[in-house]
Amino acid sequence: MHDALTPPFDTKIAVLVRDDLAAWQRLNVTAFLASGIAAASPHLVGDPYADADGTAYLPMLGMPVLVFEADAEVLRAARERALRRELAVAVYTADMFGTGHDEANRATVAAVAGAGLDLVGLALHGPKNAVDKVAKGARLHPATIG
Repeated sequence: MHDALTPPFDTKIAVLVRDDLAAWQRLNVTAFLASGIAAASPHLVGDPYADADGTAYLPMLGMPVLVFEADAEVLRAARERALRRELAVAVYTADMFGTGHDEANRATVAAVAGAGLDLVGLALHGPKNAVDKVAKGARLHPATIG
């Protein structure tokens, strides 16, 4: 069996962030959403790091995280496609910028039907082909292009 953390990767992690956010918001949303992938898929987390002095560091996702940008309509459509494909999705809504803790974040999402969520970001992990189809219409975030 192929190890999920050894290239070539059979799966893909994608984070889609709304294109009208401030830079700090894009970074915050990306960090939160990547943590959702790590929490839901611990097999994607590699081993802890250590430097040559023996100082230990936390483990991280062991595969690339592709960051895309899209408008609100593309995010809404991506959420719907991901759910139709039965892919697990992490979401971040505009209302979450006004909260200060996890319980309040969950309450803002729970207060709105899925189709009405004001999405500013979503993340997913799955087979490459499925993730590509879900992310259709999104473009690689300009900061990720060398």
